[in-house]
Amino acid sequence: MAKYDIAVLKQFRYERVLNEDPITHALTLLGTLPLEGSSEHAPAIVRIEKTALTGDNADQLLGQELKDARLIEGTDIYTWLFGWLSPSADRPDVKINIVHPATEVHIRKYSRQEVVIVHETPALFERIVKPYITAFPPSRTQWVENILNGVSEAEKVLFRDPTPESGYLILPDMKWDLVTISSLYLVAIAFNRNVRSLRDLNKSHLGMLKSIRREAVRVVKERWGLDYGSLRMFIHYQPSYYHFHVHIVNVSYQGLPGMSAGQAHLLDDIISLIECDPDDGPSILQRMTLTYALGEQHGLYEAMKAAQSELGFY
Repeated sequence: MAKYDIAVLKQFRYERVLNEDPITHALTLLGTLPLEGSSEHAPAIVRIEKTALTGDNADQLLGQELKDARLIEGTDIYTWLFGWLSPSADRPDVKINIVHPATEVHIRKYSRQEVVIVHETPALFERIVKPYITAFPPSRTQWVENILNGVSEAEKVLFRDPTPESGYLILPDMKWDLVTISSLYLVAIAFNRNVRSLRDLNKSHLGMLKSIRREAVRVVKERWGLDYGSLRMFIHYQPSYYHFHVHIVNVSYQGLPGMSAGQAHLLDDIISLIECDPDDGPSILQRMTLTYALGEQHGLYEAMKAAQSELGFY
């Protein structure tokens, strides 16, 4: 894994803004960064997000840590100001995520895009989506393999069950700053390489799904003191990468990208649906029509949008 520090970041050659998100206070930039051990630059995506304020030093925020304040507006009992806090080693101002070297697929994924609702029947899954998933080269999920094999992020793993068919590990998601409990974000990644997405789940996977739910609750309780009911666990469809994983976030984390209806499916609901399945035959997740939003930069966009006319939706 390449080492990124302030010296490397200062060599970033800016090209353009890919996306602005006022809700998460994030800016995604496209440019280039030098390859490790070389002066040659390669495409890089850099996402810069404002970190959350915590209550740890709340008594000092408007005292010694407030460097300056400037009036915006005021009326009656209400006043709005801009404020500047003094630099602090314990409270970073931004969190920086880097994708480097970035491919065209990455650039499309992180670019601002219009979306459209599509309806994926089992037939459309077999004809369009499944070949799309199957065509992905192993290199696209090599970073997942590195985590599963202990090559990277081994020190961050919170729980590991190495059983090939039903095992998984739990670790902090890269979107979490590892400090702010109100925005706690973990991910459980399965060891079973045959489960690529929601569509592959059936009754044989109930043990794994229930274990993820149980161990996530236990880990969060022991590590951060959050009680049962404090977690929102969900599965994306379409996922950002086709290796089965479950998102685990603080239930109080509001406005999180990726929790919209049609994209995030609650783990509890998925377990309940599979429990309703017969003991043999295709699972309900393989038989049902899934409705979700696709961005115009997604590799499935054109084919799935065109196919909607067959269903009478467009």
